[in-house]
Amino acid sequence: MNTTTVQLSIVIPVKDEAESVADLAAEVSRAMADSGWSWECLWVNDGSQDGTGEVLRGVLRQAPNHRLIDLDRNYGQSAALAVGFARARGGILGTLDGDGQNDPADLPLLARQLEDEGVDMVNGVRAKRRDTWVRRASSRLANGFRNWLTGERVTDVGCAIRVVRRECVLRLPVFKGMHRFLPTLVRLQGYRITGRPVRHRPRTRGRTKYGINNRLWVGIADTL
Repeated sequence: MNTTTVQLSIVIPVKDEAESVADLAAEVSRAMADSGWSWECLWVNDGSQDGTGEVLRGVLRQAPNHRLIDLDRNYGQSAALAVGFARARGGILGTLDGDGQNDPADLPLLARQLEDEGVDMVNGVRAKRRDTWVRRASSRLANGFRNWLTGERVTDVGCAIRVVRRECVLRLPVFKGMHRFLPTLVRLQGYRITGRPVRHRPRTRGRTKYGINNRLWVGIADTL
């Protein structure tokens, strides 16, 4: 695809986030409007059944920088990200979760750091997490286990906001749970990674899809 017209592609996988996507899309547009970057935002609708697709189609009618990819069923966050990466036009790819806990205003700062420091990925590090203690503890244990087993020292593997050069992700192995390992997988290819503190907000709409069973134990099993 032609990658000359867009500098930064933002990929946001969503599943049943009808209550939050319109506000998040408006935040993305505001954050990028004066950033100096040419950009697009790709929403990958991963088999939502709550009207998320319809809300996003309404967004697209008013916001030409936003694009929608509708998957025919739910394939999971890793597959949705991989589809977004493949369809993105930018030389730099950014990622966000669709639940509104990431602040899109951090994306231009991450992208600028990537360019200024000449690294290949800048991963967000949640300075003050707005999650339950169960989610925080599960993520801390899983992150520590991944780093111990792989020999890497990625501070916050599970943080969903990051920017990465396009070439770093197009040949990654795609498997269920890949999204939990993106910084580790990029680093293991020899690319240069750094981190940056980012804002983290409490979830105010929708329902979390993660718990101890599908975060801690699945993350450890996927590492093995």
